[in-house]
Amino acid sequence: MSAAHPGGPRDREGLSADPAATPSADPPADPVADPSAVRVWRDLRALVLEVADVRTRVTEELGMSYFRAKALRHIAAEGPLTLSALAAGLFADAPHTTLTVEYLVQRGHVTREPNPADRRSKLVEVTEQGARAAAAMARVSDTPPPALRGLSQADLTTLERILDSALRAD
Repeated sequence: MSAAHPGGPRDREGLSADPAATPSADPPADPVADPSAVRVWRDLRALVLEVADVRTRVTEELGMSYFRAKALRHIAAEGPLTLSALAAGLFADAPHTTLTVEYLVQRGHVTREPNPADRRSKLVEVTEQGARAAAAMARVSDTPPPALRGLSQADLTTLERILDSALRAD
């Protein structure tokens, strides 16, 4: 994949992410991994986390941390949710999720009310203001980067098939 990108993707230090071009400080997680798989993985990480990183744009657009915006979007899509279900959905611990929800309540993006099915828990639900902010987060984070928008439909279809297969692999 690196050969398709002139100069190749860059790592945090600005060095080429192509393992053939620059020695890596990070050894492969699996020492017997296929070198092609390692290069593809590095290129995918570079594309998602560096070249097309949406976290900064989401933070600037919404004026909150990316994690808070991600939590808001999750609540908008899946809510109402208990705090424990939200924490599980975000792969976060309960105390951090509680602080995030408190922030979102203070900003008027969500409400936190007693759960009628279990008074010991609270339900978190998005407000109209929160739904608008979640939609803004979705608009920013779901916009494909130019590198993908420039691919042919055939290439996108192939990439989609490959990623679907990889995401469903055990």
